[in-house]
Amino acid sequence: MASPESSAVLVGILAAASVVGVLLGIFYPFLSRKSGTMDRLARLPPVGPSARSVGAPEEEGSRTKKSIEAALKELEDKQKARKGVKPTLPVLLRQAGLTRWTLTTYVFVSIGAGVVTALLSLAILGLPLLVTLGFGLAGGVFAPRAYVNFRRDRRMRKFADEFPNAVDVIVRGVKSGLPLVDCLRIISLEAQEPVRSEFRAIIEDQTLGVPIDQSVLRLWERVPLTETNFFAIVIALQSRTGGSLSEALGNLSKVLRERKKMKAKIRAVSAEAKASAGIIGALPVVVASLIGLTSPGYIALLFTTSTGHIVLGVCAFWMFIGVMIMRKMINFDF
Repeated sequence: MASPESSAVLVGILAAASVVGVLLGIFYPFLSRKSGTMDRLARLPPVGPSARSVGAPEEEGSRTKKSIEAALKELEDKQKARKGVKPTLPVLLRQAGLTRWTLTTYVFVSIGAGVVTALLSLAILGLPLLVTLGFGLAGGVFAPRAYVNFRRDRRMRKFADEFPNAVDVIVRGVKSGLPLVDCLRIISLEAQEPVRSEFRAIIEDQTLGVPIDQSVLRLWERVPLTETNFFAIVIALQSRTGGSLSEALGNLSKVLRERKKMKAKIRAVSAEAKASAGIIGALPVVVASLIGLTSPGYIALLFTTSTGHIVLGVCAFWMFIGVMIMRKMINFDF
């Protein structure tokens, strides 16, 4: 049997080893993590057949990798700088395709939505004046923003559906010997909306002398999708480091079409869950409405007593929590 002194020493050693293990487990990812740029550089294939010919192949490959690293680092810095910035109202209107709307137009629409909401709540529900004003304020704030977000999401979906076809046009044009700007001009004339108008903006930037990589980066700012981000990165790298543009864009087109297929599969798999969530969310409202039609005195206590108001408020809160949880469970991001 070990003595108390040796037991204390053993316990101290085990405790120190445990602390060191915990610290290593916490800080090991930070110590061994490499930047995303270096990971991508490590996966780059060897540079061309000239890397094995006469001259200084190692220096040429090193220069190419350094230029690619600098381009990727610059793009990453720009995207990180814009990542936490929320789009302003004019940017949201531009992304929604509401180019004719100004801030004054938006203010007038908000006032109109608030007045209509207040009148409806007063005429149909017969609510007190203070509650009616609250409904009107909420309608004036949220209804126009909901409409803008709806238009924006629909426009982004249309752009994502049509964008792979535009990339295919660029690939075929470049393979046939057309310059990149001419391919972009063809898309700006013959593609479907909203791709046509966005590529027309790229051509207008080119006419004003903006470099091609900057004008394509502006496309990602106007249409903040993963697809346009990939496109901007490919064009920026090709314009700065060279390489086969048709091959790079061909690979990008395949990636975009695979993402489109994946979205369709996700939509099909989650359709049943979304239908179930809609039924569960609508069931309390439908049941309360039917009870109000068949036995109004039975459910009137919820609207005429303070206890009923508290019960309605608590139920609405928990319904909101449940809907948000179901929405989080059935929405997939990739």
